[in-house]
Parts: sequence; structure tokens; C-alpha cells
Amino acid sequence: MINFQKSDIKNPHNKPTIVINLKMKMILLIGILIIAVVLVMGLFIGYFMSDTLETQMGERALSVAESVARIPELANAFEDDDPASIIDPIIAPIQEATGAQFIVIGNMEEIRYAHPKADHIGRKMIGEDNKRALIYGESYVSKAVGSLGSSLRAKVPVYLEGNIVGVVSVGFLADNIHSISRKYNHHLWLVLTLITGVAIFGAVIIASYIKKVLFGMEPEEISHLLFQKETILQSTHEGIVALNPNGMITMMNSAAQRLLFERQLASDYYVGKMIQEVSPIFHLSELLTDVNGLSDKEILIGKNIVYVNTVPIYFEQTFMGTVSTFRNKTEIELLTKELTRVKLYADVLRAQTHEFSNKLYMILGSLQLGKKEEVIDYIQKESNLQKNWIRVLIGKVSDSLISGILLGKLNQANESGIELTIHPDSVLKTHISEKMGEALLTGIGNLIDNAMDAVKMKPVSHRKISIFFTDIGDEIIFEIEDSGDGIHIDLFRKIFEQGYSSKSGMNRGFGLALTKRQIAEVGGALYLEESELGGACFVISIPKHAQEGGQENE
Repeated sequence: MINFQKSDIKNPHNKPTIVINLKMKMILLIGILIIAVVLVMGLFIGYFMSDTLETQMGERALSVAESVARIPELANAFEDDDPASIIDPIIAPIQEATGAQFIVIGNMEEIRYAHPKADHIGRKMIGEDNKRALIYGESYVSKAVGSLGSSLRAKVPVYLEGNIVGVVSVGFLADNIHSISRKYNHHLWLVLTLITGVAIFGAVIIASYIKKVLFGMEPEEISHLLFQKETILQSTHEGIVALNPNGMITMMNSAAQRLLFERQLASDYYVGKMIQEVSPIFHLSELLTDVNGLSDKEILIGKNIVYVNTVPIYFEQTFMGTVSTFRNKTEIELLTKELTRVKLYADVLRAQTHEFSNKLYMILGSLQLGKKEEVIDYIQKESNLQKNWIRVLIGKVSDSLISGILLGKLNQANESGIELTIHPDSVLKTHISEKMGEALLTGIGNLIDNAMDAVKMKPVSHRKISIFFTDIGDEIIFEIEDSGDGIHIDLFRKIFEQGYSSKSGMNRGFGLALTKRQIAEVGGALYLEESELGGACFVISIPKHAQEGGQENE
């Protein structure tokens, strides 16, 4: 299981801290965007409020002016000799009640009959904006500079018996309107400033969260790691597939595509799909729910046997999915075969070297004791023994590699005090192909080693191993039996399972499984029988026609 913590992911470059890092960039960019949006919004709302306020004030002034123009006493007062004495008292309380800055009444000559300032009564109205009301009878709102200053005012004609006799002007000073607008704008910008502050604080929180999610890395570092990861994945010879908790493919390298799928499509085709959609042979319950993962599980994919290793991934105690690696069993077995052959040759050389060294010491000691005749007899005896072994093997076995392994095992057994014999009726003249030769070398080496292990604890007189081989008939047969304790009949099948061993210790239980598999690959079989010597008897049987290019030498 892989269990990541945030502290496990570090800056991969060991370079100085970047002056403007991702967090600061995000805060600055979001802050500038917020300020720009608030400024535009504030200016727009300020203008809209000012325009709306001016419109409302104009409509208010027009409404007051129309109400005043409809007062009967006001219209009748225009026929009086002193209209101002009647009109001004009527207008004063109306102006105070409506809040207007001024209500001015004028006749057709624009002479004032009412004005907030008494000294202005009787004078001509200022502004030159009364013609539309006096001539055309229109009611409207205008801007002009009067005796009280710049103002927004409404103009409404006064009718008497259907004729225009004067004009009503109701207005609000521009300074007063601007004062109200500034007050509203002050409150607006205060609220917008508060919103800006809250938004920038939110930007800091968002930037900190994103920085935390990215494990404190900068975009440049992330892109570099992504490129590095992709390069490593595609250069790896093992197939790698990553799944999320739902069984969806999140990552796959090219080696996995070549190994797992017959159709070679772009990786984008597989990424994002459920594993059972593209390859229904997988057992998702094993790949996703096994808390201990899988180790070297064999799965048949097409014509290939693949070893699968699956590791669950946890991030801060949360299950994030699995990563599975796939190795072609054929490649591993080729390497195993090579290592097995090297080991066999090394064992042979070691046995011969050790035995030869012992014999030299024995000869040296005998010469020092002056026993030259015994030394000569011993040398002749050993020479004859070696010659006999070599002559027997050359005469009985046509393949040099098989002869070599048998000779090496004879020397190894002799050194260990084990009596290893080859049945006199043994013969192997059939041409051995390379593939069958590899299977036989592995099988003979492993089986003789197992036999020697089985008898090494026996008394010297009971350490016996017998080998018989023949190619008479349609099969090549090897029988290797020993005088050990044997194997119980209940274990006859289990003994060939990978990982099972009747011996104690680590890294056992592979020899017989490998031997059986290699022999099966060339069409043969491996059997276990009871031995006439009292121990176990292993039988290798390989049909001659199973060879690639094999033929008999008669």
C-alpha cells in the first residue's frame, strides 16, 4: 500500500523562492479584476443615481408646477390690479410644504408676481426658457441659470378661460441636487469599498487553497514534473495502469497498451474508460478491494501469461485508487533459464575445483610421507574413473550439454559422499533441440539437486541416487530416484505448486514448479512415483515430435 502525506511532496528543483509566486499572482490578478469591476460598477451606478435623482426632481417640480397652475384663485388673480398681492401669499405656504427651492409666477411679459425673495417681485424673469410655455402652452422641465443660480425647473402655463395668462416655474437649485447626489454616492462608494475588501480577502483564501491543493508548487514546476512523469512512464518496459476508486483508467503507458490490448490505439482512447469496458478479463474485486494488494498474480492475456502486481494508494487515509504493473512472464522465464544454466555451470565448476583441490592435498601429503606407489595407484584409479565416466557419457549421450551437466553432478555427488549411478541400459542418441535442451538442463539440474538434498542427512552408506534415461520409442524419458525419506502420496500434486516446499527456509518452492512448466512448454510431463531405493522417483517424459526441428540419429 502506498500512503501519501502532503509533506511527502517537495519542491523538486531546490531553487530560490520565486519573487512573485502563484499565490501572489492570483491575489494580484483577482484583486485588479475586482477593483476594475468595482470602479466600473461604481461609476455606472453613480451616474445612474445622479441621472435618476435629476429625473425624479424634475418630475417632482413638474408635478408641483401643474398643481399650482390649476389653482383657480391663482388664475383669477391675473385680472386683479395687483396680482402679486394675491398670488404671493398663496405660493409661500405651497413652496414650504413641497420643499421646492423656488416657485415663481410670471405673466405674459415674464414679470414676476411671486418669488421667494420679495425684492425680486415685479422684475422680469431670468433664464429665457419661458417661450414654450407662454407661446405653445407646453409643460416641460429645463435647466437654466436664474436669479438664484443654476437650477432644474419645471415650466407650466397658467390658463384663464382657455387663454394663457402666465407661467408657473417650480425649481430645485443645482447645488442642492448635487449635494444630495454626493451624499448617495458617498454611501455607494462606502459599500463598494467594503465589498472590494471582502472580495480581496476571498481571493487570498482561494489562492491559499489552490496553492495548498497544488502542494505548494508553481505552474512551471508542475509542468516539469508532468513532463518528467510522462517520460518515465513511457520509457518503462513494464506495463503500468492506474485506476481511480471506481475502476476508471486514469493513466496508462505504451508498454501496458502493447501487453494488454490487441488493438493499438492512442492512450486517450483508454484513459477515462472503465477497465471492464476495454479489458473485461480483469477482476475488479481483486484489483480494487484487496487492502493488501496483489503480488505476482498470473493472468492469461491473449497468448501471454502476465504477472500482475497491484498496490492500493491512500492519500491522508482516503482510498484514491490503485496502480497495477504488468510483466510478461515469458521475459522473466527467459532470464530465469539463463540464471539457472549459469548456476548449474557454476555448481559443476565449484564441485570439480573443490574435489580436485582435495585430491591434490591428498597427493601432496602422500608424497611427503614417501608413499609414491600409493599415489601412482590413486592417480591411475582416479584417471580411470574420470575416463570411464566420460566414456560412458560420450557413448550414451549425444548432446554435449546433457553430458556436461551429468558429469558435473557426478563430481558434485562424489564430493558430497553420495553414490550417484547411471543405469547401464541408459541411452540418449536423439538430437536435442535448443528449447528441449533448456528444459532438460533445468529439469535434470533441479531434480538431482533435490535428490542430493533428500539423501544428504542419511548415513553415508545409504546416500544413493540413480539416473536412468532412454529415447527408445516415441518419447525421451529421464528417471531420477533417491534413497531419501520420500514424499507422502497426499503431496504428489501439491509438490509441483509454485511457492510450496517441504523444506524450511526462504525462497523455496520454485524449482519443481519451474521444471514442470518448462517441460510442459515442450509438450512433456513431469511425474512423481515411488522409488525402488525407498525415496522419491521423478520421471520426465517428452515426446520426440514436440521438438522444433528435431530428428533421430540412428
